[in-house]
Amino acid sequence: MNKAHFPFSAVCGQDTFKLALVLAAINPAIGGVVISGPRGSAKSTLARGLADLLPAHLSSDTTTDSNSKSELLDAEFVTLPLGASEEMLLGTLDLEHVLNEKTVRFSPGLLSKADGGVLYVDEVNLLPDNLVDLLLDVATSGENRVERDGISHSHRSEFLLVGTMNPDEGELRPQLHDRFGLSVQLDNQYSPLERVEIVKRREAFDQNSTAFCQAYAAEQELLLTRIKKARSVIADVKCDDQLRLVIAERCSEAQVDGLRADIVWYRAACAHAALNQRSDLSIEDIDAVEELVLAHRRKAVSPSQQKNDSRPPQEPPSQEPPSAPENKHGFQRPDDSQRQAPKLGDKRQQDPESEGEWGSMQPQQQKTLETVALDLAQNSQEALFSSSVKTRSVVAPELSNRPDWFSTLLSSLPSWPPKQLKFKSRRQSEDLLHLVLLDTSASTLKAEGFAHAKGALLQISNQAYLAREQLALFGFGNNQVDTLLPKLRAPKELGKWLDNLPAGGGTPMREVFIQAKTYLEKLQRQNPQLKIHSYVLTDGRSSSSLEGIQLPGELVWIDTELSTVKRGKGQRFAEELNATYLSLAGAC
Repeated sequence: MNKAHFPFSAVCGQDTFKLALVLAAINPAIGGVVISGPRGSAKSTLARGLADLLPAHLSSDTTTDSNSKSELLDAEFVTLPLGASEEMLLGTLDLEHVLNEKTVRFSPGLLSKADGGVLYVDEVNLLPDNLVDLLLDVATSGENRVERDGISHSHRSEFLLVGTMNPDEGELRPQLHDRFGLSVQLDNQYSPLERVEIVKRREAFDQNSTAFCQAYAAEQELLLTRIKKARSVIADVKCDDQLRLVIAERCSEAQVDGLRADIVWYRAACAHAALNQRSDLSIEDIDAVEELVLAHRRKAVSPSQQKNDSRPPQEPPSQEPPSAPENKHGFQRPDDSQRQAPKLGDKRQQDPESEGEWGSMQPQQQKTLETVALDLAQNSQEALFSSSVKTRSVVAPELSNRPDWFSTLLSSLPSWPPKQLKFKSRRQSEDLLHLVLLDTSASTLKAEGFAHAKGALLQISNQAYLAREQLALFGFGNNQVDTLLPKLRAPKELGKWLDNLPAGGGTPMREVFIQAKTYLEKLQRQNPQLKIHSYVLTDGRSSSSLEGIQLPGELVWIDTELSTVKRGKGQRFAEELNATYLSLAGAC
């Protein structure tokens, strides 16, 4: 007997999440739903409850027996564990059949079991990227094709993919995030009355799940009927070109990449119209799904979003010219005419570089200098880029502890059982991440230090790109830490983007190291084999202490202060962190 799930209709609140799941159930071609939210926000409860609302389906034949007949099956809720392998997901050789019958047969995986139901991935952001790629490919095509271990097999695999993630455990790679059709951002901020009602319903379900489910049976049946009816009429929903143009214009305003947003938006809007028994698409349907489609793709706020923004507008920066003229290096000193004399004991009197005049500057830009020639292997026993240490020598592949059954069968024919097992080779390539901490505070503008730092960053990015390695970029300035580039494959062109990156404000030195340490430790929990090379590009002008902070992996401190007499503390900081110290003064 299957364990009862908490009814979908009995969950309090989370109307946006419910809508996203229902739309994806009506049209699985939308491409799945990814939900980001903290613990205790009903992510898994709603995902499990959705399986009860999916119509029964005909089974797909995953065997080679032509006499097998399809039967009507209820939708299943299938969970993909974090430790799953490709064989568990896709399917593999049926070893029992091979041992008994001496013939090759396919053994279905989780994708076959999930056909017609829900495939649920908890903490999808911690799942290896290759498995997420495979999942999304099959979810889009509706077919699982396996070509491995001497097997050539395909079967239907139409399921609703639901991925949940806790942003505190790390972000999903942007390319993978984009491939999910809809995205929902949840919070667990409930009113006191809602919290009381949620607890009461949970207690009632735990005490007598059968009676509780029967109490919501009518609502469940009504929603199931609406989904079935919407599935039957969605193909007849019409959309005129004017509304298609509205979708295209809003996607353009949001500066989304590619056309996936346009396609998903149209499909989701049609599903919304079908759910409400409308044969013609309306602007209401387009508005209803906008945030679900653009939440994880938007790069710019659209005018429609700005109208709904209740935050007060920020005051424009002062238009008064600075008291000091622009100097030959292209930066402006802040207007200090209104500054008061510091009181005795004021920190700013003791350390003018920490806040003072630099911290009061408005952000300014400096063009990237591409002439920086930094020796990243200097003073290091090993070059920091894998491409610089690769050799042409042939090395025997290291074997893993995973048996290669197909190779074992081939090597043992015609005798059986095999005299020796063959094992699969361990993956040779190592994941390598280059994390760059770029000082974007105002003091780096002096003597074009920020421009030189951008040049060094560009060199790091270019070498990582050639080595097909990953890059992440944190900026620390304006008294805050920003993720300027999330973890991604190093881009081919970064120069133009860097030209528009401004610098200004104070230097939150300790804060950026604390955030970097937390970020890297999470990545290492996700992938223990991940190699990390970190770089700090800063002039070292900060009164912060870095005592007690150690970043995992290798660390290089690149001093961007170009003057002969150093006012910053770069070398001292590098010694504190046990980092390799380099200076841009000799590289420009």
